[in-house]
Amino acid sequence: MGASRAIFLDRDGVLMPDHGMLLRPSDLSVFPCVPAALKSLKQAGFLLVLVTNQAAVARGLITEAELASIHDALQGLLTSKGAPKLDGIFACPHHPKATLPEYRQRCDCRKPNPGLLTRASAEHHIDCSQSFLVGDRVTDIMAGNAAGCTTIQVLTGEHDSPEIEHTMHAPLHREPHHACADLLTAADWILGQL
Repeated sequence: MGASRAIFLDRDGVLMPDHGMLLRPSDLSVFPCVPAALKSLKQAGFLLVLVTNQAAVARGLITEAELASIHDALQGLLTSKGAPKLDGIFACPHHPKATLPEYRQRCDCRKPNPGLLTRASAEHHIDCSQSFLVGDRVTDIMAGNAAGCTTIQVLTGEHDSPEIEHTMHAPLHREPHHACADLLTAADWILGQL
């Protein structure tokens, strides 16, 4: 069987509003355009893979188990709105200045490092050169470019934010291949490239 194609999705700012640290499943919401966008991408044969930095774990605000329960609830919310389930969820719990020492490390998974994408690619047999990353922050775009994906930046408010703190020293390509308003317009553009 050949390699799969995937859409790598950032969580906050792409699937849902970015209101800061999400600590409870009850605070979940998704942008209205997301179910239709995910459905069209899935029907086109793409795997849907979430890749997200979640420093709330490193700061001791939630545990990895609580983060997993938030993501289980996200899957339920998506399907309740007619969207397909995500095929994979990959989250980085680390931070260079983590409150909890066990999460204070120079990991390869905190975006802009591409580790989440490379791990997902290995587990799901994904060809990054045939895949797309959709994110809102420049660090998402840097990670997608480093992994060899076509990158799309959604301009939902955080695209102008300063870079998050990270440990990547190599110069990374920061420019997206395309920019658009939201995930639905991103999906339309992706489908137009096929």
